[in-house]
Amino acid sequence: MKKSTGRAPSQPAVLPPPSRVVIGKVDPEIDGGRFPIKRSVGERVDVGARIFADGHDVISGVVRYRHLEDEDWCEAALEELANDRWRSSFQVTELGEYAYTVQAWVDRFKSWRRDLRKKLDAGQDLGVELLVGAELVAKAADRATGQDAAHLQGVAARLRSQAKSDAAGAAALALEASLAALMEKYSDRGLGATYERELRVVVDREKARFSAWYEMFPRSCSPTPGHHGTLRDCIGMLSYVAEMGFDVLYLPPIHPIGSTNRKGKNNNPVGSQGDLGSPWAIGGAEGGHKTIHPQLGTMEDFHVLVAAARSHGLEIALDIAFQCTPDHPYVKEHPEWFVLRPDGTVQYAENPPKKYQDIYPLNFESERWRELWEELRSVLDFWIEQGVRIFRVDNPHTKPFSFWEWLIAGIRQEHPETIFLAEAFTRPEVMYRLAKLGFNQSYTYFAWRNGKWELTEYLTELTRSEVREYYRPSFWPNTPDILTEYLQTGGRPAFMARLVLAATLGASYGIYGPAFELCENRPLRWGSEEYLDAEKYEIREWDRERVDSLRSLITRVNQVRRENPALRSNEGLTFHHVDNEQIIAYTKATEDLSNIILAVVNLDPHHTQSGWLELPLEQLGIDAHQPFQVHDLLDDGRYIWNGPRNYVELNPHKLPAHIFRVRRRVRTERDFDYFM
Repeated sequence: MKKSTGRAPSQPAVLPPPSRVVIGKVDPEIDGGRFPIKRSVGERVDVGARIFADGHDVISGVVRYRHLEDEDWCEAALEELANDRWRSSFQVTELGEYAYTVQAWVDRFKSWRRDLRKKLDAGQDLGVELLVGAELVAKAADRATGQDAAHLQGVAARLRSQAKSDAAGAAALALEASLAALMEKYSDRGLGATYERELRVVVDREKARFSAWYEMFPRSCSPTPGHHGTLRDCIGMLSYVAEMGFDVLYLPPIHPIGSTNRKGKNNNPVGSQGDLGSPWAIGGAEGGHKTIHPQLGTMEDFHVLVAAARSHGLEIALDIAFQCTPDHPYVKEHPEWFVLRPDGTVQYAENPPKKYQDIYPLNFESERWRELWEELRSVLDFWIEQGVRIFRVDNPHTKPFSFWEWLIAGIRQEHPETIFLAEAFTRPEVMYRLAKLGFNQSYTYFAWRNGKWELTEYLTELTRSEVREYYRPSFWPNTPDILTEYLQTGGRPAFMARLVLAATLGASYGIYGPAFELCENRPLRWGSEEYLDAEKYEIREWDRERVDSLRSLITRVNQVRRENPALRSNEGLTFHHVDNEQIIAYTKATEDLSNIILAVVNLDPHHTQSGWLELPLEQLGIDAHQPFQVHDLLDDGRYIWNGPRNYVELNPHKLPAHIFRVRRRVRTERDFDYFM
């Protein structure tokens, strides 16, 4: 028997009953809401959910969204699809972060209106039903204000008064679309449900989604052969880069290079007198990450370069490599930021069997880690003050995830326009984690995907799975560290094919030039992806006016990218069947199908390949019984195709690719046909 406490039992609180609505499987939702999705200004966020309730009542719902700097929520009505699946969308219009969630409720008025229509069609008595409806409208009037409240009160009164005398007229009034709209506006959500999490969207500027990068070593920009180039010399190269249609000029590290253990030419671990060393070996007697290499110039020269680039429609992107040479000031001033070995020496970088004696990695697990993190944050703050808003980050996967999440969040809070490109050629989950925690773009495995099945499988993963919500790929056919076997052995046709693939498969791509446009394909040794006479370790003299340069093709491809909205996004990429494994074909299309681009590429750099291409004409909005035109935007050729199956042939030594604009046949009122 329960012992009495001598106190009167407390009265239970008056609480509303639990909601009957269940909301689940909201998408996009990354790792249970742990990470945000990504969009750029002007893009749409499509939100889906599974929503249901007991019984047969009608459900209404909305996606609620707001910029985090706004207090008020905006709403977009959810549309029911099938099997309890619902979907809606909203547009993001400002930089920064948005929150979004889903709310749903049993809609008594819609349920009543549905049943009223059925009873009206069945000829049943509506007297009581109309009184029920009048009560629902009257309650909505209590929630409304101004003219809306007065109108709803009037409707409720008419429903009551006509319930017996003119049931048909009252039913017609109840079923009016204008009343439905007002009742939806003031719907009773008192027993509704809201999804348990507020999810987030990080909104970047367009260049985080759509950009063309050109990488260039300032040391090789001097107009005088054999002389070390300067930042001022780079100004003379801006027209060359801008005229090819690039919008980001990426410079490898521009800081002092250490002399201790400096690498020699061709990555020789033992340097000789006069060797320049690798720009990624940062730090010397002149300074560290906030200093410019004296042979490149001064901070004033850098400011002039940034301004001049801007006048050419270019943005300067800088390399951020958080590592030091033995000569970096950090080593002497903060030895606690490095790993000391038992013999008292500092641990240099290794990736056995490779050794990087010219580089000391920072110890992010140091007891003084907080001071280290703050100092590295100050490096980015410094360059932002100098006008830089785009950073290519070297090897971010070798630093803690928590560091990058903290660093990027802090930078973006003050400078949401900042863009970070992750140079992380590592395991997929690591690359994806870096993207989730803040990197706007990432290098990919594209350089090593050469076969049709490889490209199709990889691009399907990047554009059709959840990955597309947070991982923005940047396709690079070459870099100063990557000269693939395909480029080494395929000659000029290989470079042309990889250019078209990189520039049309992805909205963002880049090349390391002028090695790319001049088809530099000499490896250090067979089986190596390092360049012979690599620019990483010496000045290179480039004949940019060579007649076999791909400069004009690159210019045309970038022009095509700018002029066709379908290529400004990774959305809408669809692969199509060709009965030849050496030919890959795919379309990109805007949502309204007003712009359809069909790329067809010969993956064999040595031989002419042909085949029959099949297109899903209905999906592309093309009448299968009418001819349509494909306009090659590379050579201006125009072809009339009929039906879904058409013949293609590509000679790699002439041009290994088509970039077609697909134009539908249109007939005017005067029976004049043209292709649109």
